Amino acid sequence: MTTITSAPVSNATANAATTTGADNQMIASNFTTFLQLLTTQLKNQNPLEPLDTNQFTQQLVQFAQVEQQMKSNDQLATLVSMDKAAQQTTALAYVGANVVVDGATTAVSNGSGNWSFNVSKPSTATVVIKDSTGATAYTGSFAVNPGNQQFSWDGKGNDGKQWPDGNYTLSATAVDASKNTVAISTQVESTVDSVDLTQDPPLLSINGQNFTLDKIKRIVRQGT
Repeated sequence: MTTITSAPVSNATANAATTTGADNQMIASNFTTFLQLLTTQLKNQNPLEPLDTNQFTQQLVQFAQVEQQMKSNDQLATLVSMDKAAQQTTALAYVGANVVVDGATTAVSNGSGNWSFNVSKPSTATVVIKDSTGATAYTGSFAVNPGNQQFSWDGKGNDGKQWPDGNYTLSATAVDASKNTVAISTQVESTVDSVDLTQDPPLLSINGQNFTLDKIKRIVRQGT
């Protein structure tokens, strides 16, 4: 069962919108007052000593610049809002999908658990798989080639015992032909259970852990 958490409008966003509206009203009010004062002074100026319009012109330019900057800020806020909406839509599309992320813990269900390895050169990898309590379920060694490659576990221990469904964690080490240690990274393939849209950026829940969209390495079509 998937879960989708809606994102309410945050207090910060509401406060920012209120502040922007108040600022716009203040600028408009000040600009109107300025024009009224300017008009009054021009009507009542001494024809023999006319007012210097340079200062008024500079103030008009400043008002125009402030107004333009505030419009630019409004447009940027709109773009940010659109980007957040796009992220949420993208995140929702992942719910129920099988994805690959960096990690070591995956769900083993119906005797099937999948991991991926990545090494830089041919090596021999030794793996240890433990259940959620820390009990060792399986150990083994096998050859691995450079690049990404799949490792599947049937849920059976070294004694042939079938372990129950649940989350299992795999740790791996690798050595080359000269017994030198080789760096090895692990990835897990699992289903996206839910997405939390109240977070920025949205968080995908996979095996009880949260991941952002940029942590997704691959999407795996089910049944392939």
